[in-house]
Amino acid sequence: GADGATHQGVFDIAELRSVPNMTVMTPSNERETRLLLNTAFAMDTPAAVRYPRGKGPGTDPGEDFETVEIGRALKRRTGTRTAFLGFGSMTNVLEKAAQNLDGTLWDMRFVKPIDREAVIEAARTHDLIVTAEEGVLAGGAGDAVMEVIAEAGLTTPVLCFGIPDEFIEQGTQAEIYEMLGLTPEAIEAKVVERLAQLS
Repeated sequence: GADGATHQGVFDIAELRSVPNMTVMTPSNERETRLLLNTAFAMDTPAAVRYPRGKGPGTDPGEDFETVEIGRALKRRTGTRTAFLGFGSMTNVLEKAAQNLDGTLWDMRFVKPIDREAVIEAARTHDLIVTAEEGVLAGGAGDAVMEVIAEAGLTTPVLCFGIPDEFIEQGTQAEIYEMLGLTPEAIEAKVVERLAQLS
């Protein structure tokens, strides 16, 4: 059944980010989950692979034991004006907005260590950065992106989507995403509104 306010698993990204030497991975689909689990298994330092409950999008996970470079994002689409940085399954939610708005889409894969090069490239070549995660915004992946931008001395605006600083009542994932404006349509509308302000 649906999870209540205490068991929705929305605090783990922010909590694990604060642990020294911890690697935090956020796979976006079944294939990415296998790759990142393989990578975690091959590491000799603490690692967490954060995947959502329920069904994935249906990607073939494969049967190999391939690993990925730690801390390296995967650019899925190149576009203009807006850079969409997705963490976990929210990458798939951002994909539709990125297509409709001709934006660039990164599957960030790692919250810690975050791909600083990808974030800085996004900030230097786009008017707006959009992040989305299934966790709380306070201390989460969006904050990690903004930290990189601030440390680099850049001023690109960032629009973060995630769980607000409040307990969310029981509901299905679809119901909660709708309520919190974490659907492709709601995200796209907010991005269009912010882009208009930047024009």
